[in-house]
Amino acid sequence: MNGRTISRRAARLGCAAAMLMGVSACGSPVAGLGRLAGVLAPEDSVVLNLVLIGDAGLPNPAGEPVLNALRDEIAPAPDRSFVVFLGDNLYPVGLGDTATAEGREGLRIIRAQMAPLLETGTRGVFVPGNHDWAQGASVGLEHVTRQARFINANGGGRVTMEPRDGCPGPVVLDIDGVLRLIPVDTHWWLHPSQKPGPGSRCRPATEQGVIDSLRVALATAGDLRTVVVAHHPLVSGGQHGGYFDWPTYLFPLHPWARLAGLFARQDVTGREYRHMATSLQRAFVVDTPMVYAAGHEHNLQVFRREPAKYMLVSGGGIYGHTTPTRRITGIRYIREASGYQRISILADGRMRLSVVVVNADGSRHEDYSQWLDVPTIERPQPDSTAPPPSAATGGGR
Repeated sequence: MNGRTISRRAARLGCAAAMLMGVSACGSPVAGLGRLAGVLAPEDSVVLNLVLIGDAGLPNPAGEPVLNALRDEIAPAPDRSFVVFLGDNLYPVGLGDTATAEGREGLRIIRAQMAPLLETGTRGVFVPGNHDWAQGASVGLEHVTRQARFINANGGGRVTMEPRDGCPGPVVLDIDGVLRLIPVDTHWWLHPSQKPGPGSRCRPATEQGVIDSLRVALATAGDLRTVVVAHHPLVSGGQHGGYFDWPTYLFPLHPWARLAGLFARQDVTGREYRHMATSLQRAFVVDTPMVYAAGHEHNLQVFRREPAKYMLVSGGGIYGHTTPTRRITGIRYIREASGYQRISILADGRMRLSVVVVNADGSRHEDYSQWLDVPTIERPQPDSTAPPPSAATGGGR
C-alpha cells in the first residue's frame, strides 16, 4: 500500500468521523470569494487608514514578515494611519516578571510589535487577549496589568494599551473626526481567576455596566463611524467557532469535547463564551456598530452578519502561524493566511475594507476588498401582471 493510498484512506476516515459528528469539515478551505472593490481613484481622499492585526505575540526574532509588511504599510502616511493589535500580544502567558529570562523575552516581543509604530510615528492601541491574561491562570491579572503599564510607559503618548489595569472597558477613542474606536477586553468576561469588579478602580466594573456603557458609546457617536475592537470574535469559521480540519477528527474526542462546550471557555460553543457574546449582542441592538473586529483565530475572515454590520477576524499577525477555516453563513471572505485588514475612511465618509496577505519575504498584496457602505440600488418595479412569489421563492432581507 503506497503513501498516496494511505493518505486517501485517512482522508475518508476523517470525513466519515466528521459526518458522524454532524460537522461539515470535508470541503476545501475557502481561499477567497472574489474582489468587490476596485483600487482607489486619484481623486479619492483617504482621511484615515485603520489597520487591524491580531495574534502577533510571537514574532520571528530574525525579523517578522508580517510586522515588516506592517511597517511598509504605514510608513508612507503615518499621520493618516492608526494600528490596532487585537490581542494575544504576548505568547504564551503574557508578561511575567521582567527580572526573569522569560520576562525579558516578553519585553522583546512587545517591543518588536511597537517598533513599526514608534519608528514611523504612527498611532496605535493594543487590546488584551486570553494569552495576555496568562490563559486564565491566577497570575493573569498581574501579567496583563504589567503589559499595559509597559506599553503605556513606552509608547510616547501615541501607542497605548486599552482597556488598562484589567478593566473590561469600553474605552472611547475618537480619531481624526471620522472614527469612534471602542476597545473592549472580552477576556475579562471569560477569566476564571481574580479580576477587577465592584469596588475596583474600573468604571464600569460589572457586566451590565459594560453593556450600558457600550450602548452610550454607540448612541452618542453622531456622524463618527463606529468600530468595536476586541480579542474574541462573536462568530467564526475557524477552530474556535467549532470548525476543524479533517485530520483533527482522526482523534475525535478533542473536537467532540469542544463542540459540546467542554474545555471550551475560549470557544464560541463554551458556556462562558456564549454568555459574553450574547451580552455584547444586547449592547448592539439599537445602535449597531459598523464593524466588530477581533483576532483569536489565526486566519482572515470577513462577514456581513449581525450583531454588527460587518464582523471581521484578523488574527494572522505571525507568518505561518495559521489555522484552518470553513465557509459559514454570512461569509464574504475567508482564508487560512497571514496578514491583516485595513479600513480606509474617505473624506466623503465611505469606508473601504481591504484584506492584505503577507508572504514569507514580507511582501504583501491586497487579496480582497469591498466597500462597507454600499449605495442604495434602485431596482426595477415588479411587473404588476406577474403572479406573486410563492413562499418558497419569496424574498427576504
